[in-house]
Amino acid sequence: MAALGETYKLAFPPNPKPYISTGRPFPEACAHHITNTFHASKVYVIVSNSISKTDNFTRLQNTLGNKIVGIRRGIKPHTPWDDVLEIFSRSHTQPETDRKHALANNVTTLEGLASLSADAKPQNPKPCSLPVINIPTSLSGGEYSPFAGATDMRSRHKASFSHPSMGANLIILDPALSVSTPASIWFSTGIRAVDHCVEGLCSLDARKGAENDAAFERGLRKLVSGLLVTKENWEDEGARLREMEGVVEAMRGLGSVPMGGSHGIGHQLGPLGVGHGETSCIILPAILKYNYKHGNEKARKLQQKVLDIFWGDETVAEVLSKRGLRREIADAGDVVGAVVSELGMPRSLKDVNVGRDKLDALAANCLKDRWLKTNPVPLTEKEQVLEVLEMVVGDEKSSL
Repeated sequence: MAALGETYKLAFPPNPKPYISTGRPFPEACAHHITNTFHASKVYVIVSNSISKTDNFTRLQNTLGNKIVGIRRGIKPHTPWDDVLEIFSRSHTQPETDRKHALANNVTTLEGLASLSADAKPQNPKPCSLPVINIPTSLSGGEYSPFAGATDMRSRHKASFSHPSMGANLIILDPALSVSTPASIWFSTGIRAVDHCVEGLCSLDARKGAENDAAFERGLRKLVSGLLVTKENWEDEGARLREMEGVVEAMRGLGSVPMGGSHGIGHQLGPLGVGHGETSCIILPAILKYNYKHGNEKARKLQQKVLDIFWGDETVAEVLSKRGLRREIADAGDVVGAVVSELGMPRSLKDVNVGRDKLDALAANCLKDRWLKTNPVPLTEKEQVLEVLEMVVGDEKSSL
């Protein structure tokens, strides 16, 4: 049930969740749905360390009051398994507090968590039953997905987890809240959402249809122009809401469409300390160039769609021209790279303190990721991954 002045609708009908809430300040929307939609009397809050110190979080605490029975402040980047298990144990101590996927399956150890990963191919795990509200302060889009990733720090391998019952029940979008997000997080995760759209548009997977492409295109148009407007006017809430809407479109397009090499390599850069989004800033331009060089004619034509979207927007085209690109010769890697640079985001592994000495092990780990095989040019050999990584090392031998 919507609150007064709120827009409350399904994100991806006919899927029964998540719902999206816009139009109300996030503390009021959150309190309304806890009481009137989920009929909950107890709330366990997971919040980042930085946000937990802000007035915005104080507003949420004051609004929810004694319904809050526990608070977890901070999860380390790329979600180490130890952090996941600690959250499970803390939330489990609260009476009437249910657990999500691993909690529902009574997981308390690293081995138990491993048994639920996609690598283990779990058979008939119990579904999730805990209602979840997400209030995003970035543009990565993970809140819309029934998939999750977490890192086994024993091997530094980032494993995937999925189940149809996973994912949020409600996502509250409040652009005013995102003004306090650090620029590096906002822009890098925005490029992560751009990565969803670009790799989606460039996918050769047979399951992709016209509806997927239309969603990716709408998302890309909203995201790229919105990010550039935000760069010029940090407090423009209209641009921020367009970017948030662009994330919804990106996730609508994904459906069953697999991603490619940028996502796959990015997954394994994470355990080396590279933040979500920064991986896309560095790898997406390189993988586009690799795919154009080694791909077939169909792969090259799909990259033209990306070029047409970028050059077809006046705000974006102005930035590309300012950065010395010409429409008749620039490739998709060039235009994505120019936008990344305009936003002030990292372009090389050197920028994020990953040196040549890490390349060999990184390339080997990347081959374990399922999305390397669904790249427009399937990446099945370490030498292929190394060719991509060599472009972005950031030294005199690199081409980007």
